[in-house]
Amino acid sequence: MREFFGFGGYQREIEGYFSLEHILYVTCFMIVMVTLAVIIGRRMRGRSDKEKNRVLIWAAILIDSFELFKIVLVCIRGADPLGWLYDLPLFLCSIQLITIPLAAFSKGRVKEASLDFVFIFGILGAVLGTYLAGNNYSSFPVVSFDNTVSAITHSISGFTSLYIVISGMESMKKKNIPITYAILLSFCVMAYVANVLLPYNYMFLMRGDGTPYDIIYNLVGGNPVIYPISVVVLFLIYIAAFNGVYHLFKNKIAERKAKISNMATDEVKEEVTV
Repeated sequence: MREFFGFGGYQREIEGYFSLEHILYVTCFMIVMVTLAVIIGRRMRGRSDKEKNRVLIWAAILIDSFELFKIVLVCIRGADPLGWLYDLPLFLCSIQLITIPLAAFSKGRVKEASLDFVFIFGILGAVLGTYLAGNNYSSFPVVSFDNTVSAITHSISGFTSLYIVISGMESMKKKNIPITYAILLSFCVMAYVANVLLPYNYMFLMRGDGTPYDIIYNLVGGNPVIYPISVVVLFLIYIAAFNGVYHLFKNKIAERKAKISNMATDEVKEEVTV
């Protein structure tokens, strides 16, 4: 247990990023995540908004509880009493520590925008924080406290994202897109300020650290101005693209349902005529 929680530092060999152990471990979390989202989401689809919201409340409590437990343990096992400054919720994935509670406990447009934000970024964060988390799986053994809590919190984000759309809680109203942009840009500004003051690499705005952001970092030659701007611009493009694809699919489904309904109406009319 001392080894699992990392007291005194991990002694086991690090299996490595994209090792078989890494892929198998995170795949187990993803299977559980998707299965629970589909089962609970379908079960709650016809329920009232209040009943649907209870699942969000539990998701908010669990994700923040696990993250708080991680921060406390990191402070206990570390020699630096200010170690918690490097575990602030200022990564793209950790924004869900705030937006999921907002989605669960707020009302009106803030709730709608928070639900949409979790829907848009939750599943992306789940993939980035598990399969593509080169910063974690290159630094710790696969089965370790750091990787396990990270996998749990990212899986909760992914679960919540899928649950929101399967249960029909998303709004994806175009008028709420500015709020979604505002949430993201606010965190980007806070992350960049923290990176300069600490220094650190929140939101990966300073460098890639073994993640896919390294591709952008290398393309711009590590330019300290162009690189963070490019990362933020990609976030904004992703939001716009996600909204575009969502509405495209929604319109296609609506057209298909209308076509089926018209066909059924025509058949009824023919029977009446006969």
